[in-house]
Amino acid sequence: MTKTSRPRPRLAMPAAPPIGTCFRAILMLITLPLLPGTAGVRAEQASGSGGAPSVADVDPAAVDFFERRIRPVLVERCYSCHSADADPLQGGLRVDDAAAMRSGGDSGEVIAPGDPDSSLMLAALRYEGMEMPPDEPLPDDVIEDFQTWIRSGAAMPASSHAAPTSPEKTPGIDWDSARSFWAFQPPTRHDVSELPPPPQSFVDWAKAPLDRFVLARLQQHELHPNAPADKRVWLRRVTFDLIGLPPSPSEVRSFVSDASPLAKERVVERLLSSPQHAERWARLWLDVARYAEDQAHIVGNNDSLTYPNAYLYRDWVIRSLAEDLPYDQFVQRQLAADLMFPESPQEHVALGFIGLGPKYYRRNDLEVMADEWEDRVDTLTRGLLGLTVACARCHDHKYDPIPTSDYYALAGVFASTEMYNRPLDESVETKNGQAKKPQDAVHIIREGKPQDLQVMIRGDAKRLGQEVPRGFLTVLGEAEAAHFESGSGRKELAEAIVDADNPLAARVIVNRVWHQLIGTPLVATPSNFGSLGARPSHPQLLDDLAVRFMQHDWSLKWLQREIVLSATYGQNSGVDPDKAAKDPDNRFLWRMPRRRLSVEAYRDAILSVAGRLDPVIGGRSIDPSDVDSGRRTVYSEVSRLDLNPLLARFDFPDPNAHSPVRHETTTPLQKLFLLNSPFLLQHSQALADRIAAQASTRRARISVAYQWLFARQPDEEEMALAEAFLGGPGDELSADDVSGVATSGKPSEPDQRWVQLAQALLISNEMFMVD
Repeated sequence: MTKTSRPRPRLAMPAAPPIGTCFRAILMLITLPLLPGTAGVRAEQASGSGGAPSVADVDPAAVDFFERRIRPVLVERCYSCHSADADPLQGGLRVDDAAAMRSGGDSGEVIAPGDPDSSLMLAALRYEGMEMPPDEPLPDDVIEDFQTWIRSGAAMPASSHAAPTSPEKTPGIDWDSARSFWAFQPPTRHDVSELPPPPQSFVDWAKAPLDRFVLARLQQHELHPNAPADKRVWLRRVTFDLIGLPPSPSEVRSFVSDASPLAKERVVERLLSSPQHAERWARLWLDVARYAEDQAHIVGNNDSLTYPNAYLYRDWVIRSLAEDLPYDQFVQRQLAADLMFPESPQEHVALGFIGLGPKYYRRNDLEVMADEWEDRVDTLTRGLLGLTVACARCHDHKYDPIPTSDYYALAGVFASTEMYNRPLDESVETKNGQAKKPQDAVHIIREGKPQDLQVMIRGDAKRLGQEVPRGFLTVLGEAEAAHFESGSGRKELAEAIVDADNPLAARVIVNRVWHQLIGTPLVATPSNFGSLGARPSHPQLLDDLAVRFMQHDWSLKWLQREIVLSATYGQNSGVDPDKAAKDPDNRFLWRMPRRRLSVEAYRDAILSVAGRLDPVIGGRSIDPSDVDSGRRTVYSEVSRLDLNPLLARFDFPDPNAHSPVRHETTTPLQKLFLLNSPFLLQHSQALADRIAAQASTRRARISVAYQWLFARQPDEEEMALAEAFLGGPGDELSADDVSGVATSGKPSEPDQRWVQLAQALLISNEMFMVD
């Protein structure tokens, strides 16, 4: 199920041999029973062994993990014997340089990227044969971090031999020079008159200001945009993008027959005003906010750290997006709603952004709380500012102008805030103002005792340095960092983040929305706009959109409308070999990429076409694997401890941390699910029943199926294949075709063929891909 730029295979699994072969293979697999006990064997055999990720392929998040979790341990426990400054160098091994680390030492290679069990380093840390560090073993959780790091590819910067500077002796930063970096410069409007004139053949191509910026970049590289997408293709694309569901056949017919120049505008306004729009877009924010309903560590049946009413925050997000609450207010309320609206407790549920974060046992232990504060700083800064500030917890940031003091200035805000299980109502039994049972609580935050934190040297809560006043990031201010003095500082922090002079907040959210709609972000590292992050592919476009977004009252619906009505978005996804040779990654947007549906959109689409979608907005969480639940997938229960297998199987993000992007994988277990899951089987039956109710001939039923699922008619080859499977060509239906039940009372053979055909269409490549 990986993305591909090859022509669209219509009735195929993601790897696409000839069309007829695929269709027959799918049908054969559907009708072949899965032998008991073979699923795991098949999956293991199909997945093969090895598969270690190449270091060249790792994303910035892997380097970020190294900086936050691995490097501080190496500095504190290993550099004295295994670095460029060690005298003598022990065992011929250096761990302060990527190349040297991979070369190993006198005992050979010490890490096997992707394979922790074959890594000598991990064996030594576990005291298996060798014992490192020799004075005392590392804590178990630290060893687990090393195991995670090695398994993910052991990413580290190419050169890292310089030991971090002591946080108590921050080196002088040339702030003027630091603020000259592109991300710290205020975004500015760019008039299209600044751009070169378009080629004569594309003078009228642009439909929105953003198109001129795209066209200018294409001209620079001697490229030109693709032709517009077919109306049916565009409608299916925009409907999935804006409401996360496929268009109905009647919506397709209405749009195709509408010759008005305002036809697209009417479609977009209908979709933006649909209550289903907010359900689709809420998931983007819940990924950013690492939304979850429990913790990764739960002891026995202790439910004290769970969030049974987390859905109330999710409902608030959906309601706010439906009302198009300006993004600046949307952010401020999630950090300080209680301070902004002290007399409106119904608004305080927005504080779930922080209140639903990871929460650990041993409350009030400084080491434990320090980890919680790191989560808050990391979620806030990567999610809203696109900066990896948490990398500065143990030492000054190695690449960005973020001293350790800035990290503790922000952490102090959260140290001055406490998690709060506010009673649902006055009937709830309370203890010190909090509900005794989490089932009776709204999970938010409130003001604690204001306090400034001392720097924890090397991140060690037992080694404290200078005290740092609560405040904002120095590099985002005009001179010195602003200090917060009102309570915890949450309200001041919220205002600073969405201040019009902050160069990052608008850029970051514009880039996230662009990524969702275009398929490729303007900044390829959506949560890292720092020096290790990618540079924007279209810097003028990003700035222009960010400024106009703020001028249009930070309206997310305005931003979505601006993008989907553009000629850039309206291109077809065809691959031109000449263009692909010049720009194989489509970085300059000469076409729209084919995209795979998220697990939410795919499951919701199945419910929709089967006629089983429950339209109720909001409410408690569901099990998405429940065959009887027609609620949209955004309402799935999300567990940090035990993520639902359906969600996990189809690349749902880890809710333990902020998620910048959805990673896409193709695995045997996905295919086995598609072929054997009760959810797919039951909804295939429902789809077959729906098709039967809407058409009275065989060819008409096949046509109805294609219209519901793919927004188009089947071609003659597809019609012939389907007819052949169903028993041969011809419009007439047998008695069993009509009744669906044989005289024995059991499903007839023809009826089962219709169900199997429905399943083949539901699991086809075209079903979960958008052109």
